Amino acid sequence: MQIIADLQLHSKYSRAVSPRMDLDEIAFWSTKKGINLVATGDWTHPMWIREIKAKLKETSPGIYSLDQDKTDLPTSNKVKFLLSTEISSIYTQGGKGRRVHNLIFSPSIETCEKIIKELQRRGANLMSDGRPIVGISSKDLLEMVLTIDQNVLFVPAHIWTPWFALFGSKSGFNSIEECFGNFAKHIYAVETGLSSDPIMNWQIKELENRSIVSFSDAHSGPKLGREATVFVSNNQQSTINNFSFRDIADAIKQIPNSKLKIGYTIEFFPEEGKYHWSGHRACNIKYNPQQVKEKGTICPVCHTSLTIGVENRVMDLSYKTLVQNDLLYMKNKLGVTFVCDKDKKRRPFVSLIPLLEVLTETNGGSHTKVLREYEHLTSNFATEFDVLLKKSLEEIEKKSGYLLSKAVQIIRDRKVYVDPGYDGVFGVVKIFQDEKTKTEEKKAESQPSLF
Repeated sequence: MQIIADLQLHSKYSRAVSPRMDLDEIAFWSTKKGINLVATGDWTHPMWIREIKAKLKETSPGIYSLDQDKTDLPTSNKVKFLLSTEISSIYTQGGKGRRVHNLIFSPSIETCEKIIKELQRRGANLMSDGRPIVGISSKDLLEMVLTIDQNVLFVPAHIWTPWFALFGSKSGFNSIEECFGNFAKHIYAVETGLSSDPIMNWQIKELENRSIVSFSDAHSGPKLGREATVFVSNNQQSTINNFSFRDIADAIKQIPNSKLKIGYTIEFFPEEGKYHWSGHRACNIKYNPQQVKEKGTICPVCHTSLTIGVENRVMDLSYKTLVQNDLLYMKNKLGVTFVCDKDKKRRPFVSLIPLLEVLTETNGGSHTKVLREYEHLTSNFATEFDVLLKKSLEEIEKKSGYLLSKAVQIIRDRKVYVDPGYDGVFGVVKIFQDEKTKTEEKKAESQPSLF
């Protein structure tokens, strides 16, 4: 058994989030996606923690599920919740303005309430946003929560985002130690964000012995699971029947002989992230790393600074550059390509395109048709992750046609076409490079089989 976990999202109480994002909505989409463990998100918000307390019940220490008496979802008890929230720290350190987002995983509602009380005592306006802005440095925030409960897990979020992240080019730091000082030893993991993948993070010296985790940062139900972390049993002879907050935390901390360990992560193709390359959206300027090196970091149109993308930032902070010979591309029996380092010291990953995006391309962009086909597949065939990772191509073709099975094969082969995002503009990832290619595949679908 595997535990597919998405431990970063936002509730309806956060800005720019769907008003439908309540606990039932999160559980509903988690079921569709095949997510076993999902974040509550936003527990610092007074109204959201009230809903969490009213609708969730603890099923094992630090792990919760929807109370069946308070929901109409028939399978909601299959989805487990972990108390996770994101806090935005905006402050000055080293003579420079800093803006860093951090995730806090809490082992209990009691601990959440103690942290809420302390934040309010320090003047934080928690009613303003589900992801509150505080004037507390990342180091002081970490010290504060560990003083309240040493079992809290603290993970820097989307660490490469230029504007709001640990390593962000606009407002971050050049190292974990620079940000957290003597508390850096309590940073056991970092979250990659959509614009980077593990390969990029493997090039950073400070991350050699830290876990690399990935989550969706979803603002609506359909975006859940676009990135995730998969936990597996640390003992091949045992199965995962029940797990606790501590089991998840120990796996992330890489505690020896822990019940669980990270098996692999599920990633975006990082080029689809909206900060992968450098550029200036307002002037339609987009540079790859080589162009930045050749042309500089000033926009040629408006003569202001470009937003330096994640790929450039990684290059600036890396201590080595990984090339193809440093990597292993291993396929399982279903043709899914997993990527790992050649020495197999790091957890592997797989890159996927969300099923709704796949269906949008295979169905010609018809929104109604896409939603109908998605519902048909996830209700009558398999969860989204099972379609993308576990069902055979023959099964997919039988259920939904040749074009979808071909699309899944291309994704599993890592042969997609990418046009990188920059300065807040999402990149484009296409399965079929052009309409001609897709038309040829459709023709292949219509040809009678010789067998």
